[in-house]
Amino acid sequence: MPSMTNTNYNNWQEKISGDKILVIAGPCSAETEEQVLTTAHGVKKAGGHIFRAGIWKPRTRPGNFEGVGAIGLKWVQRAKQETGLLTAVEVANPNHVDLALKHDIDVLWIGARTSVNPFSVQEIADALHGTDKIVLVKNPINPDLALWIGAMERIAKAGIEKLGAIHRGFSSFKKMPYRNEPLWQIPIDLKTRFPLLPLINDPSHISGKRENIFDIAQTAIQLLFDGVMIETHIDPENAWSDARQQITPEALAKMIPKFIPPTDKVFNTDLLKSFKLLRKEIDDLDTELVQLLKNRQDKIEEIGRLKFKDNVAIYQKERWLDILNKAIENAQENNVNRKFIEQLFRLLHQESLKLQHNVFNDLNSNKQ
Repeated sequence: MPSMTNTNYNNWQEKISGDKILVIAGPCSAETEEQVLTTAHGVKKAGGHIFRAGIWKPRTRPGNFEGVGAIGLKWVQRAKQETGLLTAVEVANPNHVDLALKHDIDVLWIGARTSVNPFSVQEIADALHGTDKIVLVKNPINPDLALWIGAMERIAKAGIEKLGAIHRGFSSFKKMPYRNEPLWQIPIDLKTRFPLLPLINDPSHISGKRENIFDIAQTAIQLLFDGVMIETHIDPENAWSDARQQITPEALAKMIPKFIPPTDKVFNTDLLKSFKLLRKEIDDLDTELVQLLKNRQDKIEEIGRLKFKDNVAIYQKERWLDILNKAIENAQENNVNRKFIEQLFRLLHQESLKLQHNVFNDLNSNKQ
């Protein structure tokens, strides 16, 4: 068996999608036969290459919907016959593998809750021995590159040559805009070590919200990922699991043509460095902005004390209109959205009136 570093993985991704971004799409969970078939036809029409569906759903806590089970494989098999798409399901144990193989599933992926456990991965690897299926391994829940690589090495040692990795982000206790933290450097390190290993991004699980899926997917594409896995459902709002992160086949059809691969086909580590540099500069500007707002607040409170001393009204209409008009004029000169600046300065004015009112109250209290 060739090492993971040297093997070309049978070029399975290029054979499926050619020079295009590989698109794997389908529902988080297979729910009904009609839902599976309708979604599969929608994925086909949208330009997807592989139809995915969750058959067994490992949930964080019991009591939630945990998949329809083996009956769903028959629906996926029929979807393959009707659309001609390759099919993919998640497997978490040898029994899943056996059932998937019996239903001629083309792609089996190992989920994040399974890849974290070498014992489970080895059992799956043993069950896969002798097959020629495509096997994809999602990153473990925790950011551990060695554990991720180890899971793929176990699969490779079982004789699987059509291997790939799925980046679905990492769990974090930090408050963040996404469901899972991308930690882009980890998949980049993986691709740097194994440049021929197909790397798929899962923007649905990273984002947790459908409105962020495109931006995450496009970032992955700019970082030279080979494909995306996007959860797609005919009625996302009423999905039985992960409704918030699924999109319709129609939305997928609009999204795929917007994917813009970079012209530079070298794995783009420089892009990530640029992101980090720009984000650091933004962080510095944010710090400076807060300090400027603090300085402005101090001046407002000083004006409030002067107004109180000379019994001047807090609200000065002419002064307020002068501030607003100058801000709008400045925004137009600097090509900054006028509406945004107007809303921002109205908030600042509201806060200024509040601050001065508090100053008046405090000084009145001291006089009594």
